[in-house]
Amino acid sequence: MPVFFNLTTISRCFAYSMVIALLLYLVNNYLVYWQGLPGPFNLLSHYQLIGLEALDQPLDNEQLKLGWIQFSSYLLILALGLIYVCQTTNRTLHDESYRFATLSAYIIRMSFWSVVLVGSVDMLISFLRVEGLLEAVAGETLTTQLGRPIFRGSYVHYPLILVSFVMAAFFRNISFCWLALLVVLSEFLIVITRFVFSYEQAYMGDIVRFWYAALFLFASAYTLVSEGHVRVDVVYAGMSRRAKAWTNTIGCLLLGMPMCWIILMHGMGGRGNSINSPLLSFEVSQSGYGMYVKYLMAGFLVIFAVSMLIQFVSYLMFNINELIKRSKSTEESDYQQLVTSKRST
Repeated sequence: MPVFFNLTTISRCFAYSMVIALLLYLVNNYLVYWQGLPGPFNLLSHYQLIGLEALDQPLDNEQLKLGWIQFSSYLLILALGLIYVCQTTNRTLHDESYRFATLSAYIIRMSFWSVVLVGSVDMLISFLRVEGLLEAVAGETLTTQLGRPIFRGSYVHYPLILVSFVMAAFFRNISFCWLALLVVLSEFLIVITRFVFSYEQAYMGDIVRFWYAALFLFASAYTLVSEGHVRVDVVYAGMSRRAKAWTNTIGCLLLGMPMCWIILMHGMGGRGNSINSPLLSFEVSQSGYGMYVKYLMAGFLVIFAVSMLIQFVSYLMFNINELIKRSKSTEESDYQQLVTSKRST
């Protein structure tokens, strides 16, 4: 029992530390590159700690103060998470696995509704703009503003994304088949208008790429829950449940989680990196009168990495529990059945 308790607690501490560190990384990225705060990295570089090189321009007193507030707040939040783990020893790894899977599912649902709402509204705006109808609907001043990427992103896209947070909390039974259907219908519309009416605009191709990218990246974590990813192997299928649990545990630790962190750190490690740069500049495609959603497609990588990392944490908790406490009565149980049974209750 003590070994089980210790290993369970260590596993839960690792899981919560990983998820909290993920959320803090995203918050810190926003504060540093969107709000101009110094951040812990610049703070440590200022003092040349842990081998970091000195900054070209040292932080002033105000920036040092803000940097210490950030650094202390992050450590406090991480400590509170670990304290919570130590005070809730009654929670099992199955419970934690379901909790993290639920969080990942919420992020995916929010993203699903975001791309549906943003894609539909932005496509409508682009259509009215192309056909010269937008001014009659919105007025001259608003039409001019909607032609600016930063305005459309801040006052059209972002509010719709906030609405998606609410919709994701109420509409829990979404299916990516609907997003696939939207992709097919959009492509079908292009074929009909091009070959029957000789009509095609840039926004029509943009909406297909926007929804298809979302379908491919957002469904990855959902597919992991349902064991839908294709396993190209000739060994795994014949393994025992314990051997499969070992394989999944090692895979999550050495392959899955590092991959997600590499995506985030490579894409968001600086202002000019591949994810931050489009998001900060509200980057749009160069095609005239197309949709203004290209910068959001860079953000799809963030959603992919975040949802997959949390899902890998959930998967890890489930498989560690299989290694610790496996009984013959649960020999046929699997990860999908765990999540499904929890949701049904």
